[in-house]
Amino acid sequence: LMEKTKILIIDDDVDLTEALRVILTKANYTVLTASNKKDGMEKIAAEKPALIVLDVMMTTWQEGFETSRELKNDPEFKHIPILMLTSITEKTGVDFESSAGNQTWLPVDGFLTKPVDQKTLLSEIEKLLQGNGEIK
Repeated sequence: LMEKTKILIIDDDVDLTEALRVILTKANYTVLTASNKKDGMEKIAAEKPALIVLDVMMTTWQEGFETSRELKNDPEFKHIPILMLTSITEKTGVDFESSAGNQTWLPVDGFLTKPVDQKTLLSEIEKLLQGNGEIK
């Protein structure tokens, strides 16, 4: 029996997390959730997810950036693809799309703006997992 691919969602928005959990569980992923960076980092170390869905805005607006930076600077975790979700382009005036993937500032592998539609989310996740050499 193939073990299901584990995805960790790090987001403090309970409704969004739940919506994503339902979509991903239906798509046959094992879903883990964390509501902040500290909790997220602990789960990553314990569970070694195949992919992380990370929200930009948590307790502080930098929390998502700090999480992604910390992961990408850690040899043990830097191979894990990070899909970042944001709805805050308008709030910070930052153009996330063009800086996504910038290794120092926003080292993420994929990027989606909320509200995320299911098809886009699933195809993006699949793409990132394949790029990671993971076979689902």
